[in-house]
Amino acid sequence: MTHLHQPIRVLFVCLGNICRSPLAAGVFRKLVDEAGLSAHFEIDSAGTGPWHVGEPADRRMQHTARQHGVDLSSHVARQLSQEDLARYDYILVMDRENLEDVLRMDREGRFRDKVQLFRTFDPEPGNGEVPDPYYGGARGFEEVYQIVARTARRLLEHLVATHRLREIAGLSR
Repeated sequence: MTHLHQPIRVLFVCLGNICRSPLAAGVFRKLVDEAGLSAHFEIDSAGTGPWHVGEPADRRMQHTARQHGVDLSSHVARQLSQEDLARYDYILVMDRENLEDVLRMDREGRFRDKVQLFRTFDPEPGNGEVPDPYYGGARGFEEVYQIVARTARRLLEHLVATHRLREIAGLSR
C-alpha cells in the first residue's frame, strides 16, 4: 500500500475535553508529525459532557504539555456528537465512565468495534484508565502526560502496522 485514499480518523474522548483528550490528541499529533505521517491521519478530541464547550484546554494541562514540546493553545473544547461515532475509525476513551457514555450514544451498537479504552495500548496499563488530573496538583498532570506519551507511541506503532504505513514513512521498529 503506497497511498491511503482516506485518512485514518482518530478521536480521543474524555469527560470535559479540557485535560486528558486534548493532551492525547496533541501528543499523538506530534508523534504523527515527527513520523512524517500527517497526511494519513485526522486527529481530534471531544468530551462526553457539555460543561467546557468553547473553552481552551486547562491551563495546567497546557503548561505540562508545553514543558514536553506539545502545544495545546489552539484547542477549543467540544462535545462528542452522534456524527463523530460514524466519522472516526478509532474512538479512544480515557476511562470506563467515558466508555459507557460513548457506548450509550451508540444505541444500535453499530460503532462498538471502534470504541475502546486508550490505555488498551499502554505497555503499563495499570487499571486501564487515564486518571483525571483536574482536581489534583501538578504531579497528576505530569503523571497523565507520561501515561499518554507512552500509550500514544504504542497506538501509533499499532496503527502503522495495521494500516501498513511503514513502507510509506520508512519507519523502523
